[in-house]
Amino acid sequence: MIGLGYVGLPLAIQAARAGFRVTGLDTSEKIVAGLMAGRSHVDDVTDAEIAEMLGHGFRATAEEATLAAQDVIVICVPTPLSEADGPDLSAVKTATAAAGRLLKPGTLVSLESTTYPGTTEEVVRPLLEKASDLTAGIDFSLAFSPERIDPGNPVYGFANTPKIVGGLTPSCTDAAEAFYAQICEQVVRAKSAREAEMAKLLENTYRHVNIALVNEMLIFCRELDVDLWDAIRCAATKPFGFQPFYPGPGVGGHCIPIDPNYLSYKVRTLGYPFRFVELAQEINGRMPGYVTDRAAELLNRHTKAVNGAKVLLLGVTYKHDIADQRESPARPLARKLLSRGAQVTYHDPFVPDWQVDGQSIPRAADLEAALAAADLVILLQAHSCYDPARLTRASRLLLDTRGVIPAAPHVEAL
Repeated sequence: MIGLGYVGLPLAIQAARAGFRVTGLDTSEKIVAGLMAGRSHVDDVTDAEIAEMLGHGFRATAEEATLAAQDVIVICVPTPLSEADGPDLSAVKTATAAAGRLLKPGTLVSLESTTYPGTTEEVVRPLLEKASDLTAGIDFSLAFSPERIDPGNPVYGFANTPKIVGGLTPSCTDAAEAFYAQICEQVVRAKSAREAEMAKLLENTYRHVNIALVNEMLIFCRELDVDLWDAIRCAATKPFGFQPFYPGPGVGGHCIPIDPNYLSYKVRTLGYPFRFVELAQEINGRMPGYVTDRAAELLNRHTKAVNGAKVLLLGVTYKHDIADQRESPARPLARKLLSRGAQVTYHDPFVPDWQVDGQSIPRAADLEAALAAADLVILLQAHSCYDPARLTRASRLLLDTRGVIPAAPHVEAL
């Protein structure tokens, strides 16, 4: 496994359980040392699971030179956005070059890093062939299998989430299916690697656009004096043709804010704008600003200016009950509040230290005292430890961005 993060580590555990001799290659010596000492750095992976994997013979290394040729190589490295909002494939290219040096005839190489359609064939294939002097589809197998990790999901993990595989050739798909069938309950064959790459982007673009829809509806529903949360609750009772999506302070995580931009980038290379994605990005990207404006209005109605106000942010992760802060809307919201002169503190049981643009934000050690001291409390992430009744009782003013706090005179839903 090249890359031992949120994707590679759960995959390594399942492969070790299935009887494979698993080695993990990661550029972080800290991660490698932690894993070899039995410590997990990923929310959904326990230390006990690391110990189990070590018991199956797993080893991690930051030194490619210590590795021999491999039967299966899975690339699970980050694919962030570049400064120009296009895909940054530098980690993929580096990992692919390493994979090429570890190839032997008959090896399967599977790319799991999210990217745009055509990457496996146009970027990964030539790098592998150059490094190995072998030919993809003839001497070795090459496939794309999109990661579907949902951090914090108590029902669906790696093993019971259907696994999509798409190969460079049908025989490559066969090889990928044969591997993943040993560690997943269901394998879904795509027509080729391109369809598998598109499937991942389709899943997250679908969510991105629908979240943008309800976020925009939230703004004008307030002007229409309509409770959108209640409207969604009612609409969700329809047993067909509707899936509920919910508004919030913005979108976070790697998938929704990032992945649709890969598709938009690829479409732009064809000379077309992808207007749905671009509009969704615009709407979701402005939600932290909208929450800031709502906070200012709420304070103003209670004769308090934002400048100098004590504002407590509850939950700064991108999703409830996990420690993952990737692309969390809490950070741009805090940045906007600080720029208006607010005294920002935060509370999050999963985040012991938090910074915004290099500035450490004070962490509330005593939640009850912090609630009482704040001029305004903003619930950003509804961690299960946050009891709605307690928040209502202890807060002077409360802005609920998740629609979970019961109505009260001093509580306002986003």
